[in-house]
Amino acid sequence: MTDPERVVEILEGNPDRDFLAWLVSCRDGEVWRAVAKRALDRTLEVFSGRIIVRGLVEFSSFCRNNCLYCGLRRDVRSERYRLSPEEILEACHGAHAAGIRSFVLQSGEDPYYDGDRMTGIISSLKSEFPDSAVTLSIGEKPFEEYAAYRRAGADRFLLRHETADPVHYSRLHPPEMSLKNRIRCLFDLKRLGFQTGAGFMVGSPFQTPLCIADDLLFLRGLRPHMIGIGPFIPQKDTPFSGFPPGDAGLSIRLLSVLRVMHPFAMIPSTTALEALGRREDGFRAGGNVIMVNVSPGRTAGKYSIYDGKPRCSGAVEAVAGAVEKITGAGFAPDFSAGHSPLTDLTEKGGKA
Repeated sequence: MTDPERVVEILEGNPDRDFLAWLVSCRDGEVWRAVAKRALDRTLEVFSGRIIVRGLVEFSSFCRNNCLYCGLRRDVRSERYRLSPEEILEACHGAHAAGIRSFVLQSGEDPYYDGDRMTGIISSLKSEFPDSAVTLSIGEKPFEEYAAYRRAGADRFLLRHETADPVHYSRLHPPEMSLKNRIRCLFDLKRLGFQTGAGFMVGSPFQTPLCIADDLLFLRGLRPHMIGIGPFIPQKDTPFSGFPPGDAGLSIRLLSVLRVMHPFAMIPSTTALEALGRREDGFRAGGNVIMVNVSPGRTAGKYSIYDGKPRCSGAVEAVAGAVEKITGAGFAPDFSAGHSPLTDLTEKGGKA
């Protein structure tokens, strides 16, 4: 297939696995220009040229898991840290003072932050900042624990599925982890009313175009509120240290594909793209969210999930840098809580 408009039409309709695998491998510039134009048009239609700014607090670098691609894996010997509830609150105070109204709390899967600790942190944040949204990105949990987070006031949960191919999943993760449980978690989160985010790495070891096609089909079935993708970047202390990084260009093309397929989703231009110097391109491809690191300075360089990860520089500096990137790309920063329009559409019975 070489008709660019027909490609866009199929993407907006009901693409099958073979079509998506073909598109991932496509090198026709006219096709990709058409997809990118439609993606940008949809982004402007839905989000009016605004890029949501969220404050990211990386509050623990401990992890019980041993994922082969991640620098936080438990077998890596590195300096670890945990933030106290008071430090988390202080970081959010700094972000709030800088204008941010959306906080993302991210960590490895650290059992120290059990249900009681996490619900206490969430309740404190919602009490202190009632005008702000709280997102968690803390991994796989039992249904009851997710439910407790929701009751405490958490609005959103990010849990990238990483790959929708079971065999590929087993090559990226230790035997005790399963794609089945990851998917269970995602549907539990949606059932509980979280604005739910999923996503995958682009160019991870052993990934094929069919793997990516399966990811795109899985996301179409899940219909998440948020979708995060970014290029795989190796970390020197992991078993995948010798693998090449993922293709930033393909990541950007897939951002456009996702925007066309999910016009109402919140899609970040990720830190991994920034590490490869392509974050502004992510905005032009359909990304409408940027996460700025507002973690305390003492954590700098210790949340090393991949090599070359940009370091935190304080809320004021981080916000200023984000605004410069956003406006430089021709968009406007948005410091609201940034709730997904899918939530309103669902509540109103509309079609999303």
